[in-house]
Amino acid sequence: MQEINDFILAAAGQPWVLFLVLACCLIDGFFPPIPSESVVVGLAAVAATADVPNPWLLAVVAALGAFTGDNIAYLIGRGVGTSRWRWMRGRRMQKAFRWAGLELRKRPASLILVARFVPIGRVAVNLTAGATHFRHMRFVLLTVMSAILWAAYSVGIGLFFGQWFEDNHLLGAVIAIICAVGLGIVVDLVISRLRGKLPDEPDEESGEREASREAGA
Repeated sequence: MQEINDFILAAAGQPWVLFLVLACCLIDGFFPPIPSESVVVGLAAVAATADVPNPWLLAVVAALGAFTGDNIAYLIGRGVGTSRWRWMRGRRMQKAFRWAGLELRKRPASLILVARFVPIGRVAVNLTAGATHFRHMRFVLLTVMSAILWAAYSVGIGLFFGQWFEDNHLLGAVIAIICAVGLGIVVDLVISRLRGKLPDEPDEESGEREASREAGA
């Protein structure tokens, strides 16, 4: 275990770690399987007791990567829409795109700020904003704010939980990541409850009733 902690400490102090953070946060803006939260939170947990990497620099790099990734997603949405590739056409993604389109018309500022904290949610919102030609300059300003808030939150979570595990960097990072993922799931569930059923998505029962009426006509 000590060897693992020594390796984590040595790796966290290397300059390339910040480039890794930048790359993960950037790609995560349009490709949700990349675990940018885990990388940022885990490194922040190490920084809480080891002072490497520098927490302020970590937050700046994470925010820059998040902002860049979100705006790349916007440009992808503007260029190819939300149904070009197979992964976009899945039921869950299409539902997320429809929801994002409706919410962008009603409350764009709060949507873009909150969606940054939900991996699939932020990709859906970013792509939909581009596909619907949401005003780009306004999107840029909102993503500056959302990236800063997200980076500060992620680093803060890591620093808070990491401080309790001075002698075990691995355990501190794992617990911080689990807590961050758990909070992300809670946010996702809350958003799902608030958005409810989309008005243009009839449920199965109503579909069956409609089919019965047509058959009896």
